[in-house]
Amino acid sequence: MDARFAGAFPRWKRGTLPEFPEICFAGRSNVGKSSLINLLTSRKGLARTSSTPGRTQSLVVFEARLLRPGTGDRPLHLVDLPGYGWAKVPLSLKKSWAPMVRSYLAGNPLLRCCVLLLDPRRQPGEEDFELLELAEQEGFPVLPVVTKMDKVPKTRRAKELRRVAEALGLDSHEDLWPLSSSTREGVAELMEQLGEMVEE
Repeated sequence: MDARFAGAFPRWKRGTLPEFPEICFAGRSNVGKSSLINLLTSRKGLARTSSTPGRTQSLVVFEARLLRPGTGDRPLHLVDLPGYGWAKVPLSLKKSWAPMVRSYLAGNPLLRCCVLLLDPRRQPGEEDFELLELAEQEGFPVLPVVTKMDKVPKTRRAKELRRVAEALGLDSHEDLWPLSSSTREGVAELMEQLGEMVEE
Protein backbone atom coordinates (compact mmCIF):
# COMPACT_ATOMS: atom_id res chain seq x y z
CA MET A 1 0.00 0.00 0.00
CA ASP A 2 1.42 3.35 -1.05
CA ALA A 3 0.40 6.49 0.87
CA ARG A 4 1.03 10.19 1.44
CA PHE A 5 -0.05 12.76 4.03
CA ALA A 6 -3.25 14.50 2.91
CA GLY A 7 -4.04 16.81 5.84
CA ALA A 8 -4.96 17.24 9.50
CA PHE A 9 -8.42 18.53 10.36
CA PRO A 10 -9.97 19.54 13.70
CA ARG A 11 -13.22 19.05 11.77
CA TRP A 12 -13.18 17.35 8.38
CA LYS A 13 -15.57 19.05 5.97
CA ARG A 14 -16.75 16.87 3.10
CA GLY A 15 -15.53 18.13 -0.24
CA THR A 16 -12.17 19.22 1.15
CA LEU A 17 -10.58 16.02 -0.18
CA PRO A 18 -11.57 13.59 -2.96
CA GLU A 19 -14.25 11.15 -1.88
CA PHE A 20 -12.50 7.80 -1.50
CA PRO A 21 -13.42 4.81 0.69
CA GLU A 22 -12.17 5.37 4.22
CA ILE A 23 -10.63 3.22 6.94
CA CYS A 24 -10.16 4.83 10.34
CA PHE A 25 -8.01 3.80 13.28
CA ALA A 26 -9.28 4.30 16.83
CA GLY A 27 -8.12 3.44 20.35
CA ARG A 28 -6.68 4.77 23.56
CA SER A 29 -3.66 7.06 23.47
CA ASN A 30 -0.37 5.33 22.77
CA VAL A 31 -1.99 2.04 21.72
CA GLY A 32 -0.14 2.08 18.39
CA LYS A 33 -2.47 3.56 15.77
CA SER A 34 0.21 5.62 14.04
CA SER A 35 2.69 2.75 14.17
CA LEU A 36 0.18 0.45 12.50
CA ILE A 37 -0.49 2.96 9.72
CA ASN A 38 3.25 3.24 9.12
CA LEU A 39 3.51 -0.54 8.99
CA LEU A 40 0.59 -1.02 6.59
CA THR A 41 1.97 1.62 4.22
CA SER A 42 5.64 0.59 4.62
CA ARG A 43 6.40 4.25 5.43
CA LYS A 44 8.23 4.44 8.75
CA GLY A 45 7.74 8.16 9.30
CA LEU A 46 4.42 8.73 7.54
CA ALA A 47 2.28 8.93 10.69
CA ARG A 48 4.03 10.67 13.56
CA THR A 49 4.62 8.44 16.55
CA SER A 50 5.66 9.42 20.05
CA SER A 51 6.19 7.90 23.47
CA THR A 52 4.13 10.81 24.79
CA PRO A 53 0.38 10.00 24.74
CA GLY A 54 -1.83 12.45 22.87
CA ARG A 55 0.42 13.20 19.90
CA THR A 56 -2.49 12.96 17.44
CA GLN A 57 -4.85 15.84 18.27
CA SER A 58 -6.93 16.08 15.09
CA LEU A 59 -8.23 13.88 12.29
CA VAL A 60 -5.02 13.02 10.43
CA VAL A 61 -5.76 11.84 6.89
CA PHE A 62 -3.50 9.92 4.52
CA GLU A 63 -4.29 9.29 0.88
CA ALA A 64 -3.36 5.71 0.05
CA ARG A 65 -3.46 3.36 -2.88
CA LEU A 66 -4.31 -0.25 -2.33
CA LEU A 67 -2.20 -2.26 -4.74
CA ARG A 68 -4.47 -4.94 -6.23
CA PRO A 69 -2.69 -6.93 -8.98
CA GLY A 70 -4.94 -7.63 -11.91
CA THR A 71 -7.74 -5.30 -10.82
CA GLY A 72 -5.93 -1.95 -10.68
CA ASP A 73 -4.93 0.22 -7.74
CA ARG A 74 -7.74 1.36 -5.44
CA PRO A 75 -7.52 4.84 -3.84
CA LEU A 76 -8.64 5.21 -0.23
CA HIS A 77 -8.17 7.38 2.84
CA LEU A 78 -6.61 6.20 6.09
CA VAL A 79 -7.79 8.33 9.03
CA ASP A 80 -5.82 8.40 12.28
CA LEU A 81 -8.30 9.43 14.99
CA PRO A 82 -7.19 11.20 18.18
CA GLY A 83 -6.48 8.73 20.97
CA TYR A 84 -8.60 8.71 24.08
CA GLY A 85 -7.81 7.93 27.67
CA TRP A 86 -4.84 9.24 29.58
CA ALA A 87 -3.31 11.60 27.00
CA LYS A 88 -1.26 14.38 28.59
CA VAL A 89 -3.03 17.31 26.99
CA PRO A 90 -5.18 20.15 28.39
CA LEU A 91 -8.62 19.08 29.62
CA SER A 92 -10.33 21.51 27.26
CA LEU A 93 -8.68 19.81 24.29
CA LYS A 94 -9.56 16.34 25.53
CA LYS A 95 -13.23 17.37 25.83
CA SER A 96 -13.23 18.53 22.21
CA TRP A 97 -12.04 15.17 20.94
CA ALA A 98 -15.26 13.24 21.55
CA PRO A 99 -17.46 15.57 19.44
CA MET A 100 -14.74 15.67 16.76
CA VAL A 101 -14.58 11.89 16.47
CA ARG A 102 -18.35 11.41 16.76
CA SER A 103 -19.03 13.94 14.00
CA TYR A 104 -16.62 12.07 11.75
CA LEU A 105 -18.04 8.62 12.45
CA ALA A 106 -21.75 9.44 12.49
CA GLY A 107 -23.51 9.12 9.15
CA ASN A 108 -20.29 8.66 7.17
CA PRO A 109 -21.18 6.88 3.90
CA LEU A 110 -17.52 6.49 2.89
CA LEU A 111 -16.40 4.67 6.02
CA ARG A 112 -15.74 1.02 5.23
CA CYS A 113 -14.23 -0.04 8.53
CA CYS A 114 -13.06 1.25 11.91
CA VAL A 115 -9.96 -0.55 13.17
CA LEU A 116 -10.22 -0.52 16.97
CA LEU A 117 -6.81 -1.07 18.53
CA LEU A 118 -6.68 -2.66 21.97
CA ASP A 119 -3.79 -3.32 24.36
CA PRO A 120 -3.88 -6.93 25.66
CA ARG A 121 -2.38 -5.78 28.96
CA ARG A 122 -5.26 -3.38 29.67
CA GLN A 123 -8.97 -3.83 30.22
CA PRO A 124 -11.10 -2.26 27.45
CA GLY A 125 -12.26 1.13 28.69
CA GLU A 126 -15.43 3.19 28.63
CA GLU A 127 -14.41 4.94 25.41
CA ASP A 128 -13.93 1.59 23.64
CA PHE A 129 -17.48 0.59 24.52
CA GLU A 130 -18.83 3.99 23.45
CA LEU A 131 -17.21 3.53 20.05
CA LEU A 132 -18.69 0.04 19.71
CA GLU A 133 -22.12 1.39 20.66
CA LEU A 134 -21.83 4.16 18.07
CA ALA A 135 -20.78 1.60 15.46
CA GLU A 136 -23.90 -0.44 16.18
CA GLN A 137 -26.08 2.66 15.91
CA GLU A 138 -24.49 3.90 12.69
CA GLY A 139 -23.98 0.50 11.09
CA PHE A 140 -20.27 0.62 10.30
CA PRO A 141 -18.09 -2.45 10.92
CA VAL A 142 -15.42 -2.53 13.63
CA LEU A 143 -12.33 -4.69 13.37
CA PRO A 144 -10.93 -5.29 16.91
CA VAL A 145 -7.15 -5.54 16.61
CA VAL A 146 -5.16 -6.54 19.69
CA THR A 147 -1.79 -4.91 19.18
CA LYS A 148 1.57 -5.18 20.98
CA MET A 149 1.25 -8.95 21.20
CA ASP A 150 5.04 -9.20 21.41
CA LYS A 151 4.71 -7.71 24.92
CA VAL A 152 2.67 -10.72 26.11
CA PRO A 153 4.47 -13.97 27.07
CA LYS A 154 3.48 -16.83 24.79
CA THR A 155 2.16 -18.79 27.76
CA ARG A 156 -0.38 -16.02 28.51
CA ARG A 157 -1.47 -15.07 25.00
CA ALA A 158 -4.60 -17.22 24.81
CA LYS A 159 -5.69 -16.16 28.30
CA GLU A 160 -5.27 -12.45 27.60
CA LEU A 161 -7.07 -12.70 24.26
CA ARG A 162 -9.98 -14.53 25.91
CA ARG A 163 -10.15 -11.83 28.57
CA VAL A 164 -10.35 -9.05 25.98
CA ALA A 165 -12.95 -10.96 23.95
CA GLU A 166 -15.14 -11.55 27.01
CA ALA A 167 -14.88 -7.88 28.03
CA LEU A 168 -16.06 -6.84 24.55
CA GLY A 169 -18.89 -9.39 24.56
CA LEU A 170 -17.47 -11.39 21.66
CA ASP A 171 -18.31 -15.06 21.25
CA SER A 172 -14.69 -16.12 20.91
CA HIS A 173 -11.17 -14.71 21.09
CA GLU A 174 -10.87 -15.88 17.48
CA ASP A 175 -12.98 -12.81 16.60
CA LEU A 176 -9.96 -10.69 17.58
CA TRP A 177 -7.02 -9.89 15.31
CA PRO A 178 -3.73 -10.33 17.22
CA LEU A 179 -0.96 -8.17 15.82
CA SER A 180 2.53 -6.91 16.56
CA SER A 181 4.16 -3.96 14.83
CA SER A 182 7.56 -5.16 16.03
CA THR A 183 7.38 -8.72 14.70
CA ARG A 184 4.84 -8.04 11.89
CA GLU A 185 2.61 -10.80 13.25
CA GLY A 186 -0.83 -10.58 11.68
CA VAL A 187 0.02 -7.65 9.39
CA ALA A 188 -0.39 -9.49 6.08
CA GLU A 189 -3.70 -11.00 7.20
CA LEU A 190 -4.99 -7.61 8.35
CA MET A 191 -3.97 -6.00 5.07
CA GLU A 192 -5.88 -8.66 3.14
CA GLN A 193 -8.99 -8.20 5.28
CA LEU A 194 -8.93 -4.41 4.91
CA GLY A 195 -8.54 -4.80 1.16
CA GLU A 196 -11.67 -6.94 1.00
CA MET A 197 -13.63 -4.41 3.07
CA VAL A 198 -12.58 -1.55 0.81
CA GLU A 199 -13.62 -3.51 -2.27
CA GLU A 200 -17.05 -4.15 -0.73
